[in-house]
Amino acid sequence: MAYATLAGGCFWCLVKPFTSYDGIKKITSGYSGGHTENPTYEEVCSNTTGHVEAVQIEYDDSVISFGSILDIYFKTFDPTDKNGQFFDRGESYRPVIFYHDDNQKDVAEQKIQSLNAQNIFDKPIVTPVEPYRNFYPAEDYHQDYYKKNPMHYEQYQKGSGRKAFIENHWGTQS
Repeated sequence: MAYATLAGGCFWCLVKPFTSYDGIKKITSGYSGGHTENPTYEEVCSNTTGHVEAVQIEYDDSVISFGSILDIYFKTFDPTDKNGQFFDRGESYRPVIFYHDDNQKDVAEQKIQSLNAQNIFDKPIVTPVEPYRNFYPAEDYHQDYYKKNPMHYEQYQKGSGRKAFIENHWGTQS
């Protein structure tokens, strides 16, 4: 098994897009990249821990590649906004690709270069590619939020502007 650790704003919105792909074994919402051990949601949201909301995806790299995971990832948020995502602003909501090895780093940098060359977005991609340091699972009520609170999840997707942004750049997503 391999791991991908990705941040793109609210971690609730990064889980569902990955659930329908073969090779994805587990998706955990949590906190990554900071200096506080085992932070709570409240601590991370205070922007004092250095963590961002992220998902850690456990996947079978003989079935799905890291590049394919990034293809899905880039269709879930605005990679041109380094200060948060949609309604969610601040350091804890900034997008980041945390690479676990040099291959992931190279694939991520090449993917960003390729997307920038395609001019899909009005501005260049500013999502940083940073070395993986840590990941702490979020509290249970954050796990699989889209299943536990489907109405709130859908209202958030639409009301925040995330859904419209994705559809504007990529078309209708499931």
